[in-house]
Amino acid sequence: MADLILHHYPTSPFAEKVRLILGHKQLAWKSVFIPMIMPKPDLTALTGGYRKTPVLQIGADIYCDTALICDVLEHLTPTPTLYPETVKGAARIVAQWADSALFTAAMAYNFQPAGVAQVFAGAPAEGVQAFVADRTAMRGGAARMASADATGTYKSYLRRIASMLHGQNFLFGAQPCVADFAVYHPLWFTQERTPALAGILDATPEVKVWVARMKAIGQGAPSPCSPEEALQAARSSRPAAVQGEVFQDEHGIALGSPVVIAADNFGLEPTAGELVAATRTRYTLRRNDARAGDLHVHFPRVGFTLKKAPA
Repeated sequence: MADLILHHYPTSPFAEKVRLILGHKQLAWKSVFIPMIMPKPDLTALTGGYRKTPVLQIGADIYCDTALICDVLEHLTPTPTLYPETVKGAARIVAQWADSALFTAAMAYNFQPAGVAQVFAGAPAEGVQAFVADRTAMRGGAARMASADATGTYKSYLRRIASMLHGQNFLFGAQPCVADFAVYHPLWFTQERTPALAGILDATPEVKVWVARMKAIGQGAPSPCSPEEALQAARSSRPAAVQGEVFQDEHGIALGSPVVIAADNFGLEPTAGELVAATRTRYTLRRNDARAGDLHVHFPRVGFTLKKAPA
């Protein structure tokens, strides 16, 4: 199998979710650091436009969004599983809630002034301004939750998480599943990146113990990789054949059509290409890049829109 290459940056919460899953599955992986804000020319050479963090690369196959990355890693290394059979539906639903509602409240809480001062300690003012402008653009102009509202919401969510942990080590039992990794990453940011605000966890000691238990999983075996090495890995590979039933039509758009795929609510930069698969769970686009060669770029159905490319 080609190397697992993760395009990420150290302070990305969603990247921490995937890094910990790589540790849970005891996988070796290549680490490519990308910028926190646009432009990201080496990344978008691979994705065609998608800019959110992280992105997983396996040869000439590019996987966008952590929900899909989780599925890919599970397929490659089924044990230990992220989706225990008896709870896999509930675990996926909790993970989706964590990646959206919990993440939104936690990060609005984390980015109040005391947290901002720690995240950007030593950074020039123009760097902070560039980050704020970048994230505002990613929200498409939508307002960010006020910190006071976020604080109350986050506290409520932490109490609910504590209730789930009562009497067991992880959210759904004795072993971690996809829900644990999704719930963990915004709390990791609170504890590790904005420790001045981490006192919010004190009221839920079961959650604090669980956070420590999750952190102890580790990040597998990363090794450094340059952006050019990642591009060369794509150029020297061919995209893998799409497996199984490749077409479930919900849009009246035929395979082989030029299409555009974009996230539906955050980080709306589109990726254009030829639709080569639309399975029950994912879309695959074929595209070519002068630096990266022939690629398949994969997206989950949930959270993304598919449209015909403008004529």
